[in-house]
Formats: sequence, C-alpha cells, structure tokens
Amino acid sequence: MSPTARLILASESPRRRELLAAVGVPFRVIPSGVDETPRTGERPSRFVRRAALDKAEAVAARHPATFVLSADTIVVADGRFLGKPRDRAEARRMLSRLAGREHKVYTAVCLLSGGSGYRDIGTEVSRVRFRPLASAEVAAYARTGECDDKAGAYAAQGAGMLLIDRVAGSFSNVVGLPMTRVVAMLARAGLIRVTRSGPAWYAFADRAR
Repeated sequence: MSPTARLILASESPRRRELLAAVGVPFRVIPSGVDETPRTGERPSRFVRRAALDKAEAVAARHPATFVLSADTIVVADGRFLGKPRDRAEARRMLSRLAGREHKVYTAVCLLSGGSGYRDIGTEVSRVRFRPLASAEVAAYARTGECDDKAGAYAAQGAGMLLIDRVAGSFSNVVGLPMTRVVAMLARAGLIRVTRSGPAWYAFADRAR
C-alpha cells in the first residue's frame, strides 16, 4: 500500500486487509502488538472495545498525523470466549461446541487521529448458527488448517462457510470487520467521499477532521 496513505490499519489480519481494500482508498498496515487477552470477568462487549482502542492508541502514538483504524473480534458461546485455538485438538473441541448451535461474534471498531484527538468507536454483534456436524466433519475441517489462527476455529470466508447454517447481522463482521459500520465511520470523520467518475467507488476527501 502507499507509504503516504492517510489511513493505517492497525491489524496484521489478512481478512481485515482484504475487506478494507474494497473501500478503494490506500492504507498502510501497521500491527499494534497489543496484548489481546481478556481480563477476569470482563464482558465480551467491554473487552473488544478496550482491545480495539488499545490497538488504535498504540499505533496512533507513533503516527499522530494519520487516521488509525483498528478492530478486535471474539467468538462467544454460552458466555465463554473462544479465541484462536492452541492446536488442532482444541480446534476440534471448539467446533464440536459450536456444532448445531448459535453463537455470537463481537467486533469493536475504532477510528482515531492522535494529532486531532478525533475518536469514534462502536461494536457490532452478529449471531451465527452452525449446522449439526458429525465428528468426522469436525476432524476433516480441522485438518485443513484453516482453523489454526481464527477465533472460534473457523473462517466464514473460506471453507468454514460450509459449517454455517445462517447468520443474523453483518456477515463481514463474522469475517473480522463490519464494513457497513467502517464505511460510515470513515465518512463521518470526513475521511472519504464517493467518487463521481472513474472505477473507484470511494476516494479520500479533500479535508478530514
């Protein structure tokens, strides 16, 4: 991406990078390195908001003249946080827990500018129901390796879509970045505008807050 971009994505997730690229404006990727461990007793919505804000502030402190977009996503089933599995055995246990049942995906998104003090943060929640899964299906999906670095041990945008019966709410949220909310936040900040010609959908606005 352009080194002079006015937007930084504070995430190393390839899914978020691909989703944000659909907006059509250049951005840089600078992972925050912030710890993403929930605190004892921390509610899902509070955790993702804190984690997203911490990520954005960590990167914005080093790049105060640039807008920083960050996000944090977790999967919650029966009140239990399901993060990235440590190994394939844990992935199989997670998938078995989700099979035939509904769980929630929380993503908090934060947009801020350290130089101006601008900050906008919000949380998206989607409900996902898995179809019933035989143990052989769970084992076969885990062997694909797609589950290795995914919260909840599945990738909705990949072969993991075959696990899903239905989604209530934002599908891109389940992938890792609720794009309707992101576009609204970028527009609200005066950072992007709809183009009037050419192949691009959006472009940077002449002035941002």
